[in-house]
Amino acid sequence: MLDSKRLFGTNGIRGIVNRELTTEIAIKIGSVIGAFFQHGNLIVGYDARTSSPMLAKAIIAGLNATGCNVLLAGMAPTPALQYAVKNRKTDGAVIITASHNPPKYNGIKVVWNDGIELSRKQEIDIENKFFNEKIRYTEWNNLGTIRDIPGVIDDYIEAIKEHVDSARIEKKGYHVVVDAANSVASLAAPRLLRELGCKVTSINANIDGTFPGRPPEPRPENLEDCALIVKAVGADLGVAYDGDADRSIFVDENGKIYWGDKTFALVEKYFLKRNPSEKIITPVSSSTLIKDIADSYKGEIVWTKVGSITVSQTMKRLKAKLGGEENGGIFYGPHQSVRDGAMATALILNIMATTDKKLSKLLGELPKYFIEKRKVECQNKLKERVLEKLIEQVSRLNINTIDGVKILFKDKSAILIRPSGTEPIYRLYAEAKTESKALQLVQEYTLKLKRIIDSLNN
Repeated sequence: MLDSKRLFGTNGIRGIVNRELTTEIAIKIGSVIGAFFQHGNLIVGYDARTSSPMLAKAIIAGLNATGCNVLLAGMAPTPALQYAVKNRKTDGAVIITASHNPPKYNGIKVVWNDGIELSRKQEIDIENKFFNEKIRYTEWNNLGTIRDIPGVIDDYIEAIKEHVDSARIEKKGYHVVVDAANSVASLAAPRLLRELGCKVTSINANIDGTFPGRPPEPRPENLEDCALIVKAVGADLGVAYDGDADRSIFVDENGKIYWGDKTFALVEKYFLKRNPSEKIITPVSSSTLIKDIADSYKGEIVWTKVGSITVSQTMKRLKAKLGGEENGGIFYGPHQSVRDGAMATALILNIMATTDKKLSKLLGELPKYFIEKRKVECQNKLKERVLEKLIEQVSRLNINTIDGVKILFKDKSAILIRPSGTEPIYRLYAEAKTESKALQLVQEYTLKLKRIIDSLNN
């Protein structure tokens, strides 16, 4: 959320449209981004939200006013726009999206010339320009230009196909149910799958920025329709995307929905079989399952703070080829070091085709953990004090404080409690070898957290 000290959250700038994120603010943000890039050539694209075209125009006005030329890609998946930056050798991109947030929100992502979102150091540079009014507008006769760039999604789909055995996938003739969340996934994923020889059944495929089919976050409780349709039509798998199509959550042929840890672990397993000793980059919110797989197949885990930008920047710094998150984000470095829902889908199909196994079988072969998640409302101004009190209460336990606090227990169960960087909430992730233990952990620490928040509110 926007505040008086910081623009960027965990994943870009976000706020409620016409309340926290107005056109006036968007023009100013566009201007400081333009000042940061210093007369660069920038791609601008956006997701399907009702406010995205409006905010894109405001951003473009700010960019042009500081002399930046805009290459307008229009509506497209975030990873397609990121790929276009590298592919077309531009100076960067500005993407209008709020990803998984509800429809009243929108946001702004700023991408560097390698297709990866800006580092925190670069974000601070933009924030300083914003809050200190350090904007240099260009002369009237040196304003930036705007031109349309076609073919962004075409190039993106072709690039994905280069990283999988298209012929082998095509021979299998898989039937895939695609839940596009009424957003930009519908512009790329169904077409990619058909070009890979799949039969596609699409749901929530019409573009509608109010997200009438389901909320834009692909959580299991939001994907019951997808699971039911997979079973009803006898599909081989289902895949559901978030609002800007950089995350994907999978459903097996029996209609079982999996958290992102499972499918990331599957990709990790087959990646490490071919590339032993590689580094695997993942946030502290990921399951112990990811470490189990790395240990079994001679990989090295590098834990990070939560946030796709942190994963991407760590991959970049360490020249790592694979990263992933529990929320369905998979970062396949040989394609691009950002999370990419369509690339993840192609990788899963490639594993199925190569092994000649069903998705349920492949995922059933992995070590088993049960995961429970919760959200607890917490005002942004209280987050830091809440975390301090929580760490005080659990300081005698085995804890990790890379991001929030993760408590590790001897029976391999664990719980992570961390403040969200994009919403006024705390997130809790519990995992254990039994469902009852995971549930007990998340209930116990939800109650503990609520008590701390209540004590600070009184």
